Amino acid sequence: MTERVVPEPQRRRRRPTKQGTVLSEQVIVETALRLVGRHGADALTVRRLGAALGADPSALYRYFRNTDDLLLAVADELIGRAQLGWQPTGEWRADLCELGLRVHASYQAHPQAALLAAHRTTGRDNEIRAVELILGVLRSAGLHDQEAVRIYHAFVDQALAFAALDAAALALPAPAQAADLRVWQDRYSRVEASAHPHIAATVRLLAADMMLSGYPFALELLLDAVAARLPGAGREAG
Repeated sequence: MTERVVPEPQRRRRRPTKQGTVLSEQVIVETALRLVGRHGADALTVRRLGAALGADPSALYRYFRNTDDLLLAVADELIGRAQLGWQPTGEWRADLCELGLRVHASYQAHPQAALLAAHRTTGRDNEIRAVELILGVLRSAGLHDQEAVRIYHAFVDQALAFAALDAAALALPAPAQAADLRVWQDRYSRVEASAHPHIAATVRLLAADMMLSGYPFALELLLDAVAARLPGAGREAG
């Protein structure tokens, strides 16, 4: 795509495509998610999207300036899906924990898209809503603004980093995924205890734990650190 987006009032297509689809930003984004999920990053082209929608590729310029604009919309869709149905409890730790796990799960549901989008800043409605929610939880917990912003940064980067890492593993072909997991069961189980006593002592635990995402426990560690920085936490500990 090139920079030639149609002005907002002229975007809506009145006639359905050859497949009977009425184009909209949401329809295009959902189609892009499906194509990327099946075929990877190479599917994110106007030609393939147009073919999947039964529309002339040029029609996509009514909605997105270029493929990067579309990618940002895809990223924002994943952020929005993480928020669907979420209701704050008023308890900061429970709320942050659920938000983090929801973000991670949303990206894991679309690993190919996560590889393309987890590191992007969209500036779109869903992302703005998420930033507002997380900062609101942190400020309502009693953190001053500078601390709230720093913790927000760490919280979001941790969630997205694990989302991208775990998505990369999920996006591997099934034989490669299985081979990676077998390394912990096969190769590490045969190391010499005299040379690697700590691996030998924990190898069964390692083999079981490395099959899972490290994110839930890492999130708990982060939340423990946040709790320790809340106003009055030091006095309560003492």
